[in-house]
Amino acid sequence: MKATTHLINVKSVEELPSVEDIITKPRHQQIKIIFSPHVNHLREEYGNDLKEKLLNYQIGVHLIKPEINIRQLISDEEIILHQSFFVQCAKDYRELGNKLVHLFCKEKKIKLNEQFPCLNFNNLKDRKNQSGKVSHWKYFIHGFHCHFNNVKTGQKIEVPFMFGMEFGDLDPYFFVMFIKTTPKYQPLPVDIYEDFSDGYRILKVLLSLDLLEEINSNMQGHTGIVVKDRKKIEINIFDPDVYFETLKPQSKWSKLLQFFKF
Repeated sequence: MKATTHLINVKSVEELPSVEDIITKPRHQQIKIIFSPHVNHLREEYGNDLKEKLLNYQIGVHLIKPEINIRQLISDEEIILHQSFFVQCAKDYRELGNKLVHLFCKEKKIKLNEQFPCLNFNNLKDRKNQSGKVSHWKYFIHGFHCHFNNVKTGQKIEVPFMFGMEFGDLDPYFFVMFIKTTPKYQPLPVDIYEDFSDGYRILKVLLSLDLLEEINSNMQGHTGIVVKDRKKIEINIFDPDVYFETLKPQSKWSKLLQFFKF
């Protein structure tokens, strides 16, 4: 269902909606409360009270504007009901990520470092190579991901490259972006309105159902989340002292800078 906004202008304490009023609103309807100057001093206290009482809601207390935005998030029941759909999305994400990395390396004539693909992508983070196009996919390398955008279908995916040959790590926002832009999923079996917050809840519930699991990355202390029903891939911790041993003389700092090049 299309998202809508229910506007409430508040000029007195009596006009502040109660928790009971808020929970009667459908999930597709965002509530925007506008505070008049006479009651604006109550905005933060009122918002914090709502955060304590409405745990399955996103309560956005604006820091500057005299407003609070309220949205009910996807429920545990909705996620559980559609768990098979979300698990299939996670599998598709992983499969497409793997396909695009190999396509990228083939088109760019790059020998893929199957132990640490991050080194391939980090070395391309310059003005000439950081963005471009392979086949019908535009790409942009940033942080720990390579963004791909299909110019024909509009499908978008952020492929992680910090987990060895495991390309199925799921970020809440990126996962929802993938779901919303994948043509074969449309129309979605369940509405998603808040990309990050709903995505976070989806991953959290699927983890609790033992359908996803946490994995380590190539970087010590950094972890990710992938679908559990998959062929397991060994992920090694990157040690610059060991890996760059043959490239001496190099300082330890220069080794780390090469690994963490953003």
